[in-house]
Amino acid sequence: MKVLLISANTTRSPYPVYPIGMSIIAAALTKAGHEVAQADFLEQETSLAAIGREVARFAPDLVGISVRNIDNVNLASEQYYIDNVRDLVTTVREVTAAPVMMGGAGFSLIPERILAATGADYGIVGEGEQLVVDFVDNAARGRYPAERLIRAGRRLGGSEIGAALYDERLLAFYLHSGNVASVQTKRGCPCKCIYCSYPLLEGETLRRRDPKAVVDDIEVLRGRGAKYIFFVDSVFNDNDGAYLEVIDEMLRRNVSVPWTAYFKPGGGLCDEVVERMKRTGLAAAEVGGDATTDLTLKQMGKDFTFAEIRACNDLLTRHGIATSHFFMFGGPGETEATVREGIANILSLEKCVSFIFMGIRILPDTPLARLAVRDGLIAPDAEMLHPVYYLSPAVEQGWLEATLREAFEGVRHCVFPPDAMDSKLEILHKLGYTGPMWELLLPGKRERHRHGPG
Repeated sequence: MKVLLISANTTRSPYPVYPIGMSIIAAALTKAGHEVAQADFLEQETSLAAIGREVARFAPDLVGISVRNIDNVNLASEQYYIDNVRDLVTTVREVTAAPVMMGGAGFSLIPERILAATGADYGIVGEGEQLVVDFVDNAARGRYPAERLIRAGRRLGGSEIGAALYDERLLAFYLHSGNVASVQTKRGCPCKCIYCSYPLLEGETLRRRDPKAVVDDIEVLRGRGAKYIFFVDSVFNDNDGAYLEVIDEMLRRNVSVPWTAYFKPGGGLCDEVVERMKRTGLAAAEVGGDATTDLTLKQMGKDFTFAEIRACNDLLTRHGIATSHFFMFGGPGETEATVREGIANILSLEKCVSFIFMGIRILPDTPLARLAVRDGLIAPDAEMLHPVYYLSPAVEQGWLEATLREAFEGVRHCVFPPDAMDSKLEILHKLGYTGPMWELLLPGKRERHRHGPG
């Protein structure tokens, strides 16, 4: 069968991220003998007409739409993306009678409602590699399932998680938009953060890919012009040390390319480990502290203190690693006193950039959702498709927003709201600057290496 896959993502913040999930599905279908084309709404400048031309040109037997995000999880400046997905479905239907299937991390969070809101025919919930191959194999024989939603029965083992089929045209677009290419080393997250969907989507057990296969991906991308790698794992420095196997394989093969990833305080980080990672090209770290005081960290399910966040920051910056942090105010246990303490804590961090959020997006089936019901912030049957946020009953939203704006106004390396610099950073990417442009906000930072377009 001819299958056209479309990435519906339009998010550029904090930098455009290659749609690796869609390309992993493309690889599985191609391996199974199907003809696959990949399209990207962002690469097409969010033009529905351009997507329609892609559909007409390829004439698919099936269209798959990958939904990465439901919204931008930013209470101070909300953006809702499901209407875009609905419009994509409508555009596809104007060109072809082929069935439309949904999938992706965002879709899997609220599949019934997204399927209903967009009018797609089918949806795959969870890991899609095997499910989509089974679906397309059966569809080629004229057999379609009675149920519109198809759910994964089991999660793939680490060795079953294949490489992405990086599309040449899409890769060129993302490389031109910052030269950042995506690689996955593992799935699963054993952390207990009360708001997070990763354990729901990927399970709580780590499933690590073969480090040799991971480094093979890096070699392929480097050979195709990638100048910066983004490891898309929920947390790179896992407590099991799986990430060190990847680092050691890169060292063994003498592979070094600038890279970044999501980190947490702890996870075996020390001077020796950071030096090893630096030899492979570690250039920037995005640290998920998320809360700003010991009290609110505990309420959020974190297993570290703010002193450990500070120690992690000092460790990374001491080795010359550009470091950013992400913090959310208004979570469980937040009071006016913890807000003031948290602001002081953020301002005490040195040589780093901090992105500050207000409120926490509530997602179905998370501990935070159950807490919000208990606190009377949402109804037990709340649909949660449109953005709904947890904001501590002890903190008034207007006061919190005004307090955060006043605290961080004029502080170049503390960004509130978190998308305040997006337009400027996007311009820099288009000019050929590489990597996560928030590095330019670092105290004392003035210049950054620039590559030519392409």
